[in-house]
Amino acid sequence: MADVAARAGVSHQTVSRVLNQMPGVRPDTAARVLESIQELGYRRNIAARLLASSRSRTIGVMTWGTSQFGPAQVLLGLEDAARAADYRLMTAAITEMTPEGVQLAIDQLLEHAPEAVVTVVPHQTVLRIAQEIDLGIPTLVVEGDLSSIPLTAGVDNVQGGRIATRHLIELGHETVVHLAGPPGWAEAAARIEGWRAELTEAGLRVPALRWGGDWSSASGYRAGRTLAREKDLTAVFAGNDQMALGLIAALREVGRRVPEDVSVVGFDDLPEAAYFSPPLTTVRQDFGELGRRTMRLVERVLEGEESPSEELVPTALVVRESCAPPHAAR
Repeated sequence: MADVAARAGVSHQTVSRVLNQMPGVRPDTAARVLESIQELGYRRNIAARLLASSRSRTIGVMTWGTSQFGPAQVLLGLEDAARAADYRLMTAAITEMTPEGVQLAIDQLLEHAPEAVVTVVPHQTVLRIAQEIDLGIPTLVVEGDLSSIPLTAGVDNVQGGRIATRHLIELGHETVVHLAGPPGWAEAAARIEGWRAELTEAGLRVPALRWGGDWSSASGYRAGRTLAREKDLTAVFAGNDQMALGLIAALREVGRRVPEDVSVVGFDDLPEAAYFSPPLTTVRQDFGELGRRTMRLVERVLEGEESPSEELVPTALVVRESCAPPHAAR
């Protein structure tokens, strides 16, 4: 930084202000500093900076199944928000949904002296452990049960379940079958709650919750092979887009057309959802906004707020071609 300051003809403090995008530096001075940085190939020494400040500027993140669309997008959204706030993320994947597996991930994160830990694993086992362990630093949860866990940011999955079900009801379907996510997952439970509440409010029959998967297309296909035998089936709300994809493939194999015979709504709005056959009606989650709200929660708790909260991120219905009125309503 001293070399940059000398070359640009400014003080060390001015270089620091430019690097940290702080106000109070004239545009022509900032341009001269940035030009000197480019010419000298200067890079900030993060290790030295952290030692000088006695802060790690690191957020530890526990993850699970980052190959799946939802968790991967949450992580990307959080990473963008952390970078904008001048923090870095250190991740550790939970390989086994057991207390030992969670503890191993926590130990890996604590080696890097994070200022806070964020859990992006909305499973009841991990959430319970996150409540029980005192790490000595703030512990936050993404997509947990906001009614029972403080310091939680999330998407309004109940609302998402409701708008998916409402769309099918408004098309004239007398009820909606739900292909749910796996037991123990907070997101799956919230989407079930929204589906059930919307049917109940409309005064329609709530089918028994017999169908579930593990978020994968293969599990949606397996459920679909059995569901296809139900002749009175006209509408299905799938817990995510991958399961909806498998479900549609299974229905097609036995001659049940989508949407002519069975309407299908998914959840997530995968980038590929618009290219399903037919293009999938689904519920979109704003993962970027979820990352920003999570990071805002981190900053607020690190600034000393005892129980800061952020509102749930709303979802939106994306209407495509996988839904239609039932035969009797046409």
